[in-house]
Amino acid sequence: MRISQANADDVADLARLLWLDTRDDEPGQLSVDGFAVELAEWWAARQDSHLAFVARLLRPEIVGMAWVALVPRVPRPGATSRLSADIQSVFVKPSQRGRGIGSALVEAASQHATHLGALHVTVRSGRKAVPVYERLGFESSRQLLQRSPDQAASPAADSNSRTQ
Repeated sequence: MRISQANADDVADLARLLWLDTRDDEPGQLSVDGFAVELAEWWAARQDSHLAFVARLLRPEIVGMAWVALVPRVPRPGATSRLSADIQSVFVKPSQRGRGIGSALVEAASQHATHLGALHVTVRSGRKAVPVYERLGFESSRQLLQRSPDQAASPAADSNSRTQ
């Protein structure tokens, strides 16, 4: 297995993997070729903040991917280049699962983000994958909180923000 950072030549394969990963979630999608065009445009506009890592076996075909989104953080005195990273869209072809490919991709993406100076690397995971991420050193944190969009728009949230 070979893990490498993806480039523009890999967009069609990345689009196919994203297509496979989400095809049941998104009815009425474009064709995979149409999506590849959209992905290429999206990635071209975000190439500095979103990196993809790919796994290949002996053939040049990509069998897995992991993206890392790099997020600049507000500077602090003495630390003007703060950065966080978020692992996203990890997917391995079903026929290739159970071989450590996903773990190797997450490791490569995480190490690259840390090498670039990321202070934190996070991942949002499905329930089944939590043990995999825990084996890779990810931990749950009481300090990492999230709010759903419907909570942000509720009248109670608006009145609480005015009273604080």
